[in-house]
Amino acid sequence: MIWLLGFSGVTMSRPLHRGISGGARSPGNIHDSWEDSQMKDKADKEDVDRKTANADSSYLSIRQHFRLLFPDNSSSKQNLIENGFASDPFSPGTLRNRHKFTLFLLRLSLVVIVILALSGSFWWTLAITTSSRGQIYRGYRRLQQELVSDLVDIGKLSIGSNRLKELDYCLPESENYVPCFNVTENLALGMSKGEEYNRHCRPGSRQSCLVQPPVNYKIPLRWPWGRDLIWVANINITAQEVRSSGSLTKRMMMYDEDQISFRSASPGYDDMEDYAHQIAEMIGLRNESNFIQSGVRTMLDIGCGYGNLGAHLFSNELLTMCIANYEASGSQVQLTLERGLPAMIGSFTSKQLPYPSLSFDMIHCAGCGIDWDQKDGILLIEVDRVLRPGGYFVWTSQLASSQQFLHKKENQKEWNFVHGFAKGLCWDMLSQQVDTVVWKKTTKKSCPARSGSGPPLCSRAHDIETPYYRPLQGCVGGTQSQRWISIEERSKWPAKSRLNAKELAPHGLNSDDLAEDSLKWQSAVQNYWSLLSPLIFSDHPKRPGDEDPSPPFNMVRNVLDMNAHFGGFNMALLESKKSAWVMNVIPTTANNHLPLILDRGLVGVLHDWCEAFPTYPRTYDLVHGKGILSLEFVEKHRCEMIDVFTEIDRILRPEGWVILRDAVHLIESARALTTRLRWDARVVEIDNNSEEKLLICQKPFIKRQAI
Repeated sequence: MIWLLGFSGVTMSRPLHRGISGGARSPGNIHDSWEDSQMKDKADKEDVDRKTANADSSYLSIRQHFRLLFPDNSSSKQNLIENGFASDPFSPGTLRNRHKFTLFLLRLSLVVIVILALSGSFWWTLAITTSSRGQIYRGYRRLQQELVSDLVDIGKLSIGSNRLKELDYCLPESENYVPCFNVTENLALGMSKGEEYNRHCRPGSRQSCLVQPPVNYKIPLRWPWGRDLIWVANINITAQEVRSSGSLTKRMMMYDEDQISFRSASPGYDDMEDYAHQIAEMIGLRNESNFIQSGVRTMLDIGCGYGNLGAHLFSNELLTMCIANYEASGSQVQLTLERGLPAMIGSFTSKQLPYPSLSFDMIHCAGCGIDWDQKDGILLIEVDRVLRPGGYFVWTSQLASSQQFLHKKENQKEWNFVHGFAKGLCWDMLSQQVDTVVWKKTTKKSCPARSGSGPPLCSRAHDIETPYYRPLQGCVGGTQSQRWISIEERSKWPAKSRLNAKELAPHGLNSDDLAEDSLKWQSAVQNYWSLLSPLIFSDHPKRPGDEDPSPPFNMVRNVLDMNAHFGGFNMALLESKKSAWVMNVIPTTANNHLPLILDRGLVGVLHDWCEAFPTYPRTYDLVHGKGILSLEFVEKHRCEMIDVFTEIDRILRPEGWVILRDAVHLIESARALTTRLRWDARVVEIDNNSEEKLLICQKPFIKRQAI
């Protein structure tokens, strides 16, 4: 203000100088004029000073209020401008400062209005929420959390994060690729004697791309129709490979232009029924429907062909797990899974199978191609390890036919070895008919034969129940286990699933533990099934050429549980009459409850989720995991979440489902990754649980165009 007044005084005096130098007034009037000018200047100055005082008074009052709100701790030196006079940021004398002051007031007013609006909205929302009940409350909460999740995704996309970039599709030749099984590379590295068929998960074996389905891929038929009819385009097999298969398998299949049909359920075609009936009679049963009463519930089928025996026995409540070597084409495992039957890649070569001791009630080998007389009988020792006391080993081979003995001495030599080695294992040969032989494993932990020419018993240090990547052992395992209970003494199915006190004791559990777990999973499955519907995604594509989906009671057949715990999810599916089988996976980083799961009459396997699962692409309809994210990425962080999700996408069928239940922050991270996989995803809140949420995903069916 002082600077402005000084500048104004200078400009006011200049006309006087101009008047003196160029004016036309007389000298006599100069003095009077000067006095009049001085009087006028004095009056003007007094008027200006009076207005200035009033303005300063108002300004000081306003400034005093603002300084109470916003104290200024800066020194007076910081308020000096270039001409040496102090400048005040709240001075109304400067037009620029006036604008700043006005904008400040506007911003302050806007903040107050927003705060008031948000507060009102919050209290209104709270009032509505607390007044609502039941389904309205859950529906509101679900919409609210979906909105928050969607906004989070939009925010991440808006900042252009590289983490959310969609993964590329793999090359077409990878449509049937199985990581960790590369026979060509293994042979090049010098592996032989069956070692080339084993899993070798070297760095770089995992692909960081999405495996596409074949060009003419079709959604598999729903169970049970899919058991007897599959699409040729969905599997890697040719008509020639079907024709060159075993005689029994070949008779059970019919290859058409675009489909393969299996005759296991056809009237008047009873080859498989006759074979199963023969095995039952050799055991001493009336027919195959009596297997359950004899204690047989689970069977391991080595080199299962295309799952025909398991498909037939399923109607008698027997659960058959098929294992076979990795095959680049004509795969037994891939075709069996396509039919909706349990199967996985596995081999009898140099490593133990990923099952604990005493796992199966029956082991079956019909033309499985195993040379049982090789490696000093160590493969038969592995059969003994996974077979329960009192269980059965069924071997169907031309070597067991008496007609073959007369022509080839090498066959006689192999038969003599197997027959003698079985005695050393204390197996009792029950019967031999044509080319099928049945042995029964002893129920005694020790027998005289073992102390003589038979293999020795394993020490406690060697007899463990975590056989993951363990080499085959030359000693008899399982005898140190408290689970050594004969199949005749065990509960019969379905009571077997609950286990009695004697069967639960080795697992450190009681009946109340299983009952509580069962109730929890029954409720969870009921909620899960209501979510497995296209209605959860408004943009769900209709299946080409298909009618609107019926209720999803038979839409899911092959299920994989990534972190099976006690097998409660599997049992809840069975108790709710869902026509699904479950591959119960126990992570190698978790507590090993696999022996408990197998003792309950279910099937499962040990697996490291930082590696690829031993199966072909597109083999499961549903992948479930409770707590798997916490286990693998919080407690035992050894690999990246995106790698595990890419593996899930590989083994998941188009239009297949993923259900994950875990901590809120992990579910949110997982949902962000689903955008990279092109999955449809929703986060669902769990009633009465603020610490966990569900992530429900569906893999889209994206048809690959022919090149």
